Amino acid sequence: MITIRLSRPEDGARAVDIWRAAVDATHDFLSPADRRAIDAEVADFLPHAPLWLAVDGQDTAIGFMLLDGGRMEALFIHPDHRGTGVGRALVAHALAQHPGLTTDVNEQNTQAVGFYQRLGFRPTGRSDTDGQGRPYPLIHLRHETAR
Repeated sequence: MITIRLSRPEDGARAVDIWRAAVDATHDFLSPADRRAIDAEVADFLPHAPLWLAVDGQDTAIGFMLLDGGRMEALFIHPDHRGTGVGRALVAHALAQHPGLTTDVNEQNTQAVGFYQRLGFRPTGRSDTDGQGRPYPLIHLRHETAR
């Protein structure tokens, strides 16, 4: 059974572990140098961020989401739990709070693009670079309930 709860300070290291495992499983398009640089940024920021965690029956985090108002800034699921409804549950939680939810997805992460499309997100634009100016195009998405 999946439960969704807010993160606590002791969840920080697990969130970073989830991020690393998820990125290693899905972001093979990152250059090694960019992967290292992003890792350093994430390891510094993520443990202190207010996250929504999906936890299992033992209260172990298996995925997380970062919301900033009606914007989903991050959604990462541990690879051992992909395809089990964890991401869908986190997105449903966010949509219950923010029906017009927006997010960005790396264009090269075709699995994530398909995931968001299946959940009703539609493209609203595109950027040639990520938020830090790196050469990883982003697709800007909005959930169709916003229309």
